[in-house]
Amino acid sequence: MAGYHVASLAKLIEQFERMPGIGHKSAQRMAFYVLHLSEAEAKTFAESILAARENIRRCSRCCNLSEAELCPICSNTARDESVICVVEDPRDVIAFERTHEFEGLYHVLHGVISPMNGVGPEDITIKELLSRMADGKVQEVIMATNPTVEGEATAMYISRLLKPMGVKVSRLAYGVPVGADLEYADEVTLTRALEGRRIL
Repeated sequence: MAGYHVASLAKLIEQFERMPGIGHKSAQRMAFYVLHLSEAEAKTFAESILAARENIRRCSRCCNLSEAELCPICSNTARDESVICVVEDPRDVIAFERTHEFEGLYHVLHGVISPMNGVGPEDITIKELLSRMADGKVQEVIMATNPTVEGEATAMYISRLLKPMGVKVSRLAYGVPVGADLEYADEVTLTRALEGRRIL
């Protein structure tokens, strides 16, 4: 019916549309899914969003997402503190952890240097990474930023800062296709990329 409009539904669709990669049709499907939830399910759904916003913070060491001062990886004493894998996004940590191959720690940059988008070195967690070198435990930093122009530039910028500190800096081998996001890489590809990393 032309001009048919339910304000609350339109607002719900609009909120879903604001999510990355969600178009109008997908947003509409999600909105109708929510409408068909029971009152208890809808309440649980809404509460989980609020709880995530309220409880999740950045790990004080690696800047990954955590509900405590230290994330589960940083607080695991079995992890190898001498190796840090630097990634762009918390989702990349999840991707590496799926491989069960990496025993070290992580550092999440929360972005890459991108002058075109107004993102400079001070806008990502480079300062926090450098401060982790102070105790002398770290011997190798693996640059695992995405193989994009910005990812490469960020890796090179950080490696130039780390080299004078006497830390070995390596880069993921290109088992990961250029232009791809680590988040979508399979376990075998990521494992090969880790094994074939090179010194920068």
